[in-house]
Amino acid sequence: MHRKTKMLRHVLAACALVALASGPIAAQDLSLAGKTIGVAVVGTQHFWDREAFNGATKEVEALGGTVVGVDGGRDNQVHADNHDILLARKVDAVISILGDAAVEPKFAALKAAGIPVFTVDHLSPNAVNNTTSDNYYMGSSIGRFMADAIGAKGKVAVFNAFSGALRICQTRYDLWKYVLQDYPGIEIIQPELAEAYSNSPEDARKQTLALLAQHPKGELDAIHVACWDQPAIGVVQALEEAGRTGDVKVTALDAGPDTLEIMMEEGSPFVANVAQQPGLIGKTAADNVARHFAGEELLPQTYIDVLPVNGADEATKVYEQLGYGK
Repeated sequence: MHRKTKMLRHVLAACALVALASGPIAAQDLSLAGKTIGVAVVGTQHFWDREAFNGATKEVEALGGTVVGVDGGRDNQVHADNHDILLARKVDAVISILGDAAVEPKFAALKAAGIPVFTVDHLSPNAVNNTTSDNYYMGSSIGRFMADAIGAKGKVAVFNAFSGALRICQTRYDLWKYVLQDYPGIEIIQPELAEAYSNSPEDARKQTLALLAQHPKGELDAIHVACWDQPAIGVVQALEEAGRTGDVKVTALDAGPDTLEIMMEEGSPFVANVAQQPGLIGKTAADNVARHFAGEELLPQTYIDVLPVNGADEATKVYEQLGYGK
């Protein structure tokens, strides 16, 4: 055999091994046996956060790994500092769920120590991969749904507290607003509203009652919650108290079981939402850790499908599809 031919075969064989190492690993071949994985969550009070945390921890254990879980109690600084605990424990990898800019120095320290970081809903230059919903689709879809619900014209108030702090919230808000550029008959009322995270339904209820007093019937057509949907619970309560459920529509994002149940009620003003799959997001983040250790080359972002919820019938369908109420 000619020397060049033998060399070519060796090169091709090496390329095949590299492709095998970096290509997709079959789900049944994933393993975290012998690995200790830190799972840091900003808090578990909110359904979404809790489901993502449970999805990640259960999958790590299902793949044979050991979990070191830390909960920030919905305090972003505590969440950030919890990563110091994981660094001290010398875990093999970290899955970090949500958080603001305070986590970045912690991620950098973990990376410097050779501990790979995998994020959920937090794009970071210090992370191997971020698993998230398709926030672009969420924002643009809810914009179309809301515009259709009010006949493409009218005045809209928006709760938009977190765009400046969380990239996912900024994306959802920006795409919602971008879509509304195609509806010149829709006016966004200024100033925008800013909901509190703590006890957000009650805070939004009070702010909505004040808003309704300023904008009597005929002067307000919709209220949108730009990042999530817990404040929408209070918005609906305020509309019921004020007798305005017939003239003001409500839209939001996340579609947890509690808000889907409100949408399913007859005559509900809550007309549109987009459902995430937080449990699947957490599970996928854990799978990505296993893929990384198996040598698979991951893209910076893994997007998980979302489910549009336009009206009561779709709310019922999605509620059943996601297994809520069982």
